[in-house]
Amino acid sequence: MAKLTFRIWILIIVLALSLISIFGLPPSFLEKGILITGVEQNSSAFEQGLRQGQIITAIDGKSVESVDDFSKIIQDKYPSNSEGSPESSLGEIKTIIQTKDSQIILFSKQAPEITFSDIPKTNLKAGLDISGGARALVQAQDKKLSTEEIDDLVAITNNRFNVYGISDIKVSPVSDLDGNRFMLIEIAGATPKDLKQLIEQQGKFEAKIGNETVFIGGERDVASVCRNDATCAAITACNDANGGSICNFQFSVYLSNTAAEKHAEVTKELGINESSPGYLSKPLDLYVDDKLVDTLLISKDLQGRVTTQISISGSGSGATQDEAYKSAEENMNKLQTILITGSLPYKLEIVKLDTISPILGKEFIKIILLAGLGALLAVAIVIFVRYRKFKESMALLLTSFSEIIIILGVASMIDWNLDLLSIAGILATVGTGIDQQIIILDESRQKLSLSVKEKLKRAFTIILSAYFTALVSLLPLLWAGAGLLKGFAITTIIGITIGILITRPAFTDIIKNIEE
Repeated sequence: MAKLTFRIWILIIVLALSLISIFGLPPSFLEKGILITGVEQNSSAFEQGLRQGQIITAIDGKSVESVDDFSKIIQDKYPSNSEGSPESSLGEIKTIIQTKDSQIILFSKQAPEITFSDIPKTNLKAGLDISGGARALVQAQDKKLSTEEIDDLVAITNNRFNVYGISDIKVSPVSDLDGNRFMLIEIAGATPKDLKQLIEQQGKFEAKIGNETVFIGGERDVASVCRNDATCAAITACNDANGGSICNFQFSVYLSNTAAEKHAEVTKELGINESSPGYLSKPLDLYVDDKLVDTLLISKDLQGRVTTQISISGSGSGATQDEAYKSAEENMNKLQTILITGSLPYKLEIVKLDTISPILGKEFIKIILLAGLGALLAVAIVIFVRYRKFKESMALLLTSFSEIIIILGVASMIDWNLDLLSIAGILATVGTGIDQQIIILDESRQKLSLSVKEKLKRAFTIILSAYFTALVSLLPLLWAGAGLLKGFAITTIIGITIGILITRPAFTDIIKNIEE
C-alpha cells in the first residue's frame, strides 16, 4: 500500500481547497434560479431594489430554475404591447420577485427592465477575450504621469464609471518597459464606440455668468445632485420639432456655501433684463469641455441672494418621441455625473482600442480544450510506450491535471480574470510540468550507485534551477506591451510556483513509493 507522505497530503488538501474555490460550498452548479446581469437605471425595478448580482428564484410564487422558466413566466404575464392586445386595456400589473435575500414587489405596465443569465457553474471569471466587450489603453495628452498621478486618474475614472451605473468594468494602472504609464480600461458587453465616448469626454463643467465662473463640477462646489427622484429630477415635456421630437429635462443641484456666496456676489452687480423684466440682465451659461450646452435665465428674485439650490435643465432629440426621451435621459445622466464627479484631471487619448466578440472567445475555448485533451492523451501514450509502467504514467497525468485545477483555484480565489493569454500560460505551465516530471522519472531509473532518494534529489536540483530561470524570464512580461501580456506572465508564474512548491515534491514522493 502506498504511503501518504506529508507532501502528498499537502497536494490533496490544496487540491480540495482549489475545488471549493472554483465551485463554491455548496457548489454553485447546484443553485437554482437566474442571475441578474444588469438593471436599467431609473426603472421601477431599480427603484424597488433589484440590482446586478442578485439571484431570482421565483416569480409570483412560481419557481424559476433557468432563463427559459423566467422568460415564459414574464411573456405570459406581460403580453406584447401591440394595439388591441390585452395589456392596452390593463393598468399596472403586480409582480412579486423572490430573490435569495429578499422579496421585491413591482407595479408596472411592462416587464422588469433587467438583463439576466443562468447562474455560472463556477466562480471563475472570464476576461474580455472570452466574455466579449471593449478594451482601451489610455494615456494623458502631452504629459507623462507619475505613479501617484496615474493612481489618482484610475480612482477618478472608477468613480465616474460607478456613477454612470457601469459595474462590470476593470480600470487599472499599467506601465511599459520605457517607464510610460497608462490606464487600462476593460468593459464587458460594451462596444468600442461606447468606451471611446466615455473616455474622451473630459467632463470639465463650468457655470458662468458672463466671463465670471460661478461654480464648477465636483465636490468642492457641488454638495449633491438629485438623481433617481421624480420630485427633483425628471423629463418635463416632449414636443414635435423639425420632423422629429425634443424632450426637455430638469433636475436640482445643491451648491456648497462657497459656491452659493459666489453666485450671490456676481448676481448682485447685474441689472434687470429689458426684454424680460422678470429676469436679470445676464443668464447662467453652462459649459461642458468648453462647449456651451445650455443657457438659463436667472430670476430677479435671486439677485444678491445666497441660495444653495438651483435648477439645471437641458434637452434631448430624436426621430421619434421614444428616441428623444431616451436621448434626454442619457444627456441628463451624463450632466449629473459630471456635476457629481467633476472633470478628469487630464485630457486623455486612446493609444489602443479593441473589441472582442464573445462568440470568438467561446469557440477558441472549445478548440483549446480539445487540443489540451488531445495533447494529454498523446503524452500518456508516449510515456506508457517509453516507460512501460502504467502506475508512473498515471501518476504523471494525474499530477499534471491536479496542477491545472490548483491554478484555476488560485485564479478564482484572487478574482483573476482568465483571458486567452492566461489560458496560454496554463498550457505553458502544463508543458513545463510534464518536462520536469519526465526528468524525475528518468533520474529515478538511472543505473547509478545511488539510492532512489538521492536520485530524486538530483532531479529536484535540476528542476529548481529551471524554475528560477523561467521566473526571471517571465518578470519583464509584467510590463512589456504596457501590461497587455500580464495575464500570460501572472498565470505562468503562479503555475510554475505551484509546481515547485506543491505538485513536484508530491510527484517525487509518489515515484519514490512506486520505485521502492
